[in-house]
Amino acid sequence: MDDILRKRASDRHAKLMDRVYRSQSGIYDLTRKYYLLGRDQLIEELNPPPRGRVLEIGCGTARNLVRAAKVWPDAEFYGFDISSEMLKVARKNLAQSGQKDRITLFHGDAENPALAMPREARTFDRIFLSFCLSMIPDWQGAIRQAVALLAPGGELHIVDFGQSEQLPAPFRSLLQRWLAVFHVEPRKHLHRFLTELDCEIGTSSEFVPQYRGYSWRFVIRPPGASRPIKEET
Repeated sequence: MDDILRKRASDRHAKLMDRVYRSQSGIYDLTRKYYLLGRDQLIEELNPPPRGRVLEIGCGTARNLVRAAKVWPDAEFYGFDISSEMLKVARKNLAQSGQKDRITLFHGDAENPALAMPREARTFDRIFLSFCLSMIPDWQGAIRQAVALLAPGGELHIVDFGQSEQLPAPFRSLLQRWLAVFHVEPRKHLHRFLTELDCEIGTSSEFVPQYRGYSWRFVIRPPGASRPIKEET
């Protein structure tokens, strides 16, 4: 019964995302570059090992995957998205990018990521989520699922809207209302949840607020040695 309910919830969310992006998918990258701040910093920090496997959850138009493939030419890249409309654009972008042979796309749900991929492709050295956690209903579960897909020594990178904590209150209010139009809800408890997860399962999480809190960036590692990421200058 639980599996049936999860499948129904996933189907509803997929239909919602297709409705949201059906008219926007073609212009998504052009418009989002002005306010999805911090994506490129995340990509620069991925640093996958040679021949490492990198997965983007919620890959959208594949913009990030194409850029990451150029920055890290020795890695293999995978991505999936719940929106069929976005994946249509992603496949067109890959065909024009020159990176098609290095990037594999799947259709799937971040709340059940393993189901999106064949069994032999379910372990990754780097996983990242870029401005999609704020659109995933069970975002805590999605993080847990992503951590479970990490190889030993792997890293989960997250960038998403923060709480704009150092920006003027009128701006914060306007931004929240505007994001709500697109069913985007910044996860104000994300930092606290990751701290609790560290205590619960022994992960190691690092937090970098960016652009006066406009975006938050995290790196989560399974138990073991950690590598610090650079503070924003």
